[in-house]
Amino acid sequence: MQARGACHRTVFLVLSRTALAALSAIVLAASAFAWSTVSTISTGVERSYAITDDAPRSESGRNVLVMGLTTRLDLHGEPLPDDVLRRMQAGESDRGGYNANTLILLHIPDSGPAVAMSVPRDNLVPLSSGGEGKIKEAYGRAKIVEEDRLRVAGTHDKRELERAGREAGRRAQVRTVSTFLNQPIDHLVEISLIGFFHIAEGLGGVDVCLRHATKDPLSGADFPAGPQHLDAGQALSFVRQRHGLKDGDLGRTRRQQAFLSAVTKRLRGADVTAVQAMIDMAKQDVVLDARFDLVEFAGNLPAEVRFDTLPIEGGAHLGGLDVNKVDQDEVRAKVTELATAPPPPPPDDGIPCVD
Repeated sequence: MQARGACHRTVFLVLSRTALAALSAIVLAASAFAWSTVSTISTGVERSYAITDDAPRSESGRNVLVMGLTTRLDLHGEPLPDDVLRRMQAGESDRGGYNANTLILLHIPDSGPAVAMSVPRDNLVPLSSGGEGKIKEAYGRAKIVEEDRLRVAGTHDKRELERAGREAGRRAQVRTVSTFLNQPIDHLVEISLIGFFHIAEGLGGVDVCLRHATKDPLSGADFPAGPQHLDAGQALSFVRQRHGLKDGDLGRTRRQQAFLSAVTKRLRGADVTAVQAMIDMAKQDVVLDARFDLVEFAGNLPAEVRFDTLPIEGGAHLGGLDVNKVDQDEVRAKVTELATAPPPPPPDDGIPCVD
């Protein structure tokens, strides 16, 4: 019992240090670090080969691309149960498509703090498939093209089309982000809306703080001002809301970062049941690249993780769509600056308030 208790304390220590910047990847990694001798943590986790063995690698440190998808379907393209969709408050299973609405580049240096850089989803960039589009669209566009190609070639099995289409989407999203930021991608993590929901559900909800009361029927958000506890459905509404926020999508990005901080604080007091719930969640909701060694990753996590959002020049209207104009050189310079900046002051243990 003493050995198991020490193992559990190690889980909480690692989770507290990481700030959960890589979402479920770090939950998995932290758990793997402590549970590797008693549990086959990697068994059952979906793996991707979107990053090939001959792909460019970081020369200093590692870059992990975290992709949060809008789809309301499971990993096999099947609808979620009706009761889950109802509790998620995110609409029917056919909504959302396959946009990568959350894009975070987690840079882990050889020494010093890590930095999690949010990439605004509506940035107008060159896509790996050709032409320009919103950076979030690289995944969904490539998925459609690959599935159409396979159907013409005679493949009609739904699950095979879903698997191959999503692999094509991952390849396209990795290449698009890598080219835009001029950074190699060493690892990828993919999680969909149900993953965000399961994180909060496994922890019994999260604590957040809002500067102003807000209500948005599109996301289901209906919150008073001030500190408050959100259940899983409310937490998903919290990270999805953009209408009614002062900065729109950029405000939502800060909500996502606040959610990650809230999860970290919740995990500090979590019991073994909650940690196991995180493991079970990750196994059904997360995709990792084939080379992602969770135990090695956990053993080399830095003590600090900083959060920031990459810059945009402003909004624009193009072809009937609202997009973000960006200066690619400015964005790349910001990535370099964030990756080499000195550590910030120690974080406040309180709950930061957001709009």
